[in-house]
Amino acid sequence: MKKSKILIGAAVITMAGFFAIAADHIDAPAVAGGTSDITDIFGFQGQNNDNIVFVANVQGLISPTDTDNAAFDENVLVEFNIDNNGDAIADLVIQATPRDGKMYFFGPIAPSQPGLNSVILADTAVQNEVDITAYGASAIIETNNGMSFFAGPRDDPFYFDFFRFGDIIAGNETMFSSPGTDSFAGTNVMSIVVELPKAIVGSGDSVNIWVESKRKQ
Repeated sequence: MKKSKILIGAAVITMAGFFAIAADHIDAPAVAGGTSDITDIFGFQGQNNDNIVFVANVQGLISPTDTDNAAFDENVLVEFNIDNNGDAIADLVIQATPRDGKMYFFGPIAPSQPGLNSVILADTAVQNEVDITAYGASAIIETNNGMSFFAGPRDDPFYFDFFRFGDIIAGNETMFSSPGTDSFAGTNVMSIVVELPKAIVGSGDSVNIWVESKRKQ
């Protein structure tokens, strides 16, 4: 089994009633521009109303010309942590780690230990895998036991007028313009997506999720 050590703080969102909520973007200076930088996490109800979808995006601001060579880092483990009873402690974890052109998923399962270190739960968790979709290719989605999985480059869905924000902070403007300018338009991210039945996540009407990226040491 491989052990990893977390190098950045987690991005956290609360999903009340399973509505869509997104987190921050490129705000971890220690890993900015690196392969473990989490740009955003998303959670939303699936097209099947009984399902919930979790998305973790990493490696922001990839230009179209660089995307063809972009790849998930095989030394980075991404974890979706799920708190389904409101105590801010992970009750379930879904791990995702790349190897030889595939993304391997383990869980959801109760984490083996809390804290900064993780062990890949290959010996105890349900394992699924999906071929990593190449840039420009049709999305490869694998479905097994009611869960679906995707990994690959995608257009960055984050919309923010970064330059207008700078003007507001500097005191040169008082509000955002409408519709504004999408500063992230034309850039890509590496995306990891898991869709699973809500019943697997928990029985309450809300969950907390956070995503961590952990680099093998």
